[in-house]
Amino acid sequence: MAYRWPAGTTCKRIALAVEDRSCPVCDRYMHVCDHRYHALWTFEGPTQVVNRLVRCPDTSCQSRGRTFSPEAELSLSMPRWCIGWDVLCWLGHRRFARHWSVPQLRLALKDTHQIALSDDAIEHSIGLYQTMLAARQQDPDRLAEAYRDIASLVLTIDGLPPEKGHETLSVVRELKRKRVWFAEPLLSSAEPEVRRLIALARQWAERLDKPVGVWMSDKQEAFVQAIGTEFPTTPHRSCHNHFLRDVAKPVLELDSQSKVKMRSKVRGLRTIERRVLEARRHTVALAPAPGPPQADETPRVAIPEAAAPEAWARRDLGVGQTANALDTTAGGVTADPDVTDEAGEVVLGYCAAVRGMLNDDQGGPLHPPGVRMREALQEVRASLERNLQAQKGGVPSRC
Repeated sequence: MAYRWPAGTTCKRIALAVEDRSCPVCDRYMHVCDHRYHALWTFEGPTQVVNRLVRCPDTSCQSRGRTFSPEAELSLSMPRWCIGWDVLCWLGHRRFARHWSVPQLRLALKDTHQIALSDDAIEHSIGLYQTMLAARQQDPDRLAEAYRDIASLVLTIDGLPPEKGHETLSVVRELKRKRVWFAEPLLSSAEPEVRRLIALARQWAERLDKPVGVWMSDKQEAFVQAIGTEFPTTPHRSCHNHFLRDVAKPVLELDSQSKVKMRSKVRGLRTIERRVLEARRHTVALAPAPGPPQADETPRVAIPEAAAPEAWARRDLGVGQTANALDTTAGGVTADPDVTDEAGEVVLGYCAAVRGMLNDDQGGPLHPPGVRMREALQEVRASLERNLQAQKGGVPSRC
């Protein structure tokens, strides 16, 4: 669909002419036969390019009916584009280097450069940028130059999990230069489909005239058979990540069991938080209404129930000094509603920290989540013991 320019747009005019006016067939001087107008956005503002088309005047020339356009047009933009090369490169860099979204790109173009483009036009331009970038990466001359000093190749194939409902994207990479050779979505993971990609990788290696030193993949049966068929003499190694994950399965199972045991001991977080919040509401309900004090009124006496939650918290935090203390720990509040409930905030902070530790499943086989959970709970226990020692007067000094 043609781009609709905003009403009242004033374009800067650039006239281009063919540099060599000699006919490439009969060498006669060619005459201007028509003009082609091309409007596009650049960072210098709206631009209208006027291309002077020429044609050979000899009716008997073999180039009869063929028109020639200025070569300089392609240095500004491709035909039928609504943006120039500068805007296209700007969009590609912001999208893939800085990970800007399409709405961010549209607003930045509008606010900074006064270029009005729709989301569809920006997405189409980004697609063109990706296509040209992929073609540049797969250019045979550039590949030959990149692998000129490489004695052998290390190839790997892996499947990237797609979005729900899409085919798996199989990617072939070369590890010494860290380049993605090609990627293709496969309709199935059967051996014939995978073998087609392995054969294509063999053609790339033959075009570069480089031997393949080793292949790497996971232990998927289709990968193993296809690589063994197309590269019978090339060693095949399993991916370190997949190999480590398979080896660590028994360890992760034991780690999962230890996590269940620790979670069964560390209970009562919600009860602790509920007691802290209930004590806080009780304290606020017993607080006197704000107003000027009367002369004939006697001062109010603190109600013992208001201070009871704090006593419970001190008593429960001192029992056991282990992770089991979290089962019985209650939050503390102060009796005076005008004073910040520091004890209650501390208890709630501990509960939030412990809940985050219990829900942490990150780490992988090298850092099992159960070990991370145990270390974090030990730090909480040490912190509680330090607080209890501080309330009792501190640890006696050696002197």
